[in-house]
Amino acid sequence: MLVAVGASFDYIRSYNVRQRMQSDLDAALIAAVKQINNTEDTDALKEKVSDWFHAQVDNSYTLGDIDIDTVNHNITATANGTVPTTFMKIANIETVPVSVASAVKGPATSYLNVYIVIDTSPSMLLAATTSGQSTMYAGIKCQFACHTGDSHTIGKKTYATNYDYSKEKKIKLRADVAGDAVREVLDMIDESDENHERIKVGLYSLGDTLSEVLAPTLSTDAARTRLVDASYGLTSATSKAATYFDVSLATLKQKVGAGGDGTSSGSPLKLVLLLTDGVQSQREWVTDKVTKDRKYGAYWNKVAPLNPAWCDYLKNQSNTMAVLYTEYLPITTDWGYNATVGSTMASANWTSTWGGTMDSGVSTSITRRDYIPYALGDCASSKSLFISASSSTEITAGLSALFTQYLSSVRLTQ
Repeated sequence: MLVAVGASFDYIRSYNVRQRMQSDLDAALIAAVKQINNTEDTDALKEKVSDWFHAQVDNSYTLGDIDIDTVNHNITATANGTVPTTFMKIANIETVPVSVASAVKGPATSYLNVYIVIDTSPSMLLAATTSGQSTMYAGIKCQFACHTGDSHTIGKKTYATNYDYSKEKKIKLRADVAGDAVREVLDMIDESDENHERIKVGLYSLGDTLSEVLAPTLSTDAARTRLVDASYGLTSATSKAATYFDVSLATLKQKVGAGGDGTSSGSPLKLVLLLTDGVQSQREWVTDKVTKDRKYGAYWNKVAPLNPAWCDYLKNQSNTMAVLYTEYLPITTDWGYNATVGSTMASANWTSTWGGTMDSGVSTSITRRDYIPYALGDCASSKSLFISASSSTEITAGLSALFTQYLSSVRLTQ
């Protein structure tokens, strides 16, 4: 009976040691796999695995076979050791052997489809810099380069739309910056997949509905061509009348389909990169004015942050969502802004209007504009895959950072 009780005690100790060994071996392989892109010297990588492992564990534990596949970015390894017994010594059992195995794979080496989704609503026609916004406001009393209405005569020249004025003044808009950011990601795809064998890219415009500009393709050149061709609707030369995330993301779910494990072209990992200011809106909802019969515009409550539950359409089918928030800058001189995005979440009736549930601890007195980061952060697959950017340089750097963040992550496969 004493031996039986002692065996249970010793095996529990052995199990705990094995768990620690497993965790340490996993950590060592995860650290090593991130270095595969920087070297083809497998001996050097094996030495790093050994160094990382032994820095964490007792020297009585030894590494076994280490196999490194630099082509497919796989690392597998085993470790083993012995745990001294206490009670089992009565039965002349001095030690209990323990062994673990681990394998990791970096997504930078997996088959991957990248779906780049660009918000093409009128709010993306905001001037991208403070100086640009100042020029727009000084000239036409509006910082947005809208394509509809708002004719202006300045001196002897008439501009049919705000957009015409912005082009005359060579003012860069948020939509233009979005194109720059996407081109940066395309350059990174070229670097990560030099032979264009594993990573496909698709382009989509998001507005009152979702439009597929380019189905996933291995050709980054094709993507670059469609980014600059105004007829495809991704430049500032055009914009959608509204942003309906509930409709667009449901359509995107069908376009993207279920994500795979990345082991083959038929089962790719799937990453959605969403560039947006995060506002469910329609231009007429904003411009709707107060009349003598009502105190508020009939649709002002509808202009609000997206409901992050709509992002679950994609996340629930094993897609990774990364979100770049092109920050909706406060335009306090504009009555339409103050009545909608600048007003409170309470006045939006977010739950009854769009089915949203606010994060606990956040007051409903927060402005809709200030709640956007909460909503978009919840839309992303993880907090590390959400970035907020307020300037043109931050937008470009932010999308690159999101793509880098995803590629630098690794997956334990054993």
